[in-house]
Amino acid sequence: MIEVLREVNPHLHVQSVDSEAFRTYGKVLSDFPYEQMAEVMKQTEIPEQGNQYDPSKEELEAESLKAFVENSYYGGMPVQIGYCNGKNSALGGLEFHKGSEINVAITDFVLLLGHTNDITNHTYDVKNIKAFYVPEGTAIEMFQTTLHLAPCKVSDEGFKCTVILPEGTNTPLEDAQKGQDPLLFMKNKWLLAHPEHERFMSLGAHKGIVGENITIAYSKE
Repeated sequence: MIEVLREVNPHLHVQSVDSEAFRTYGKVLSDFPYEQMAEVMKQTEIPEQGNQYDPSKEELEAESLKAFVENSYYGGMPVQIGYCNGKNSALGGLEFHKGSEINVAITDFVLLLGHTNDITNHTYDVKNIKAFYVPEGTAIEMFQTTLHLAPCKVSDEGFKCTVILPEGTNTPLEDAQKGQDPLLFMKNKWLLAHPEHERFMSLGAHKGIVGENITIAYSKE
């Protein structure tokens, strides 16, 4: 798969999450109980268009699984376990959180990643973006300094991804709580939006992405 993605995306150097390059952004969690998570994720659907994000899904937060994640990866802090399924193919924007995010690849997908060190004057240039292929069955931790957004599909069917974050992340935040930080968009969610992302723009997100709205191509065969 990764070789095909490289062929059809000559504008990007698609790398594996097992590569040395990914160590700047995160790490693969080889001890994650993938099969248990994948079984529950069968209950979720891929929408006909766009993405469906649920920050916290009760069925995914089974006591044993949630406790394992909290104790193994978050030092005993409470987490929420949700999912993002969809048909996305483009960058759209970049976000970061205070605390690591765990993604579990229920299908293959590609992540477009950056680093908070490359944000200058509340803007980020896409020339710094790195693309990483995440194969089905892989769980990864992305560090809090990693800029990311929704996965990009690598087939017509779309993608399925479990999303684990510190409890309360990506929930509504009152305007009074945002203070003077133009990037703070939701609770524990700092967002730089690409001007071509109509929904973000309509919601008042900060227009902070400079350059093309990178799109991931894939083989139709």
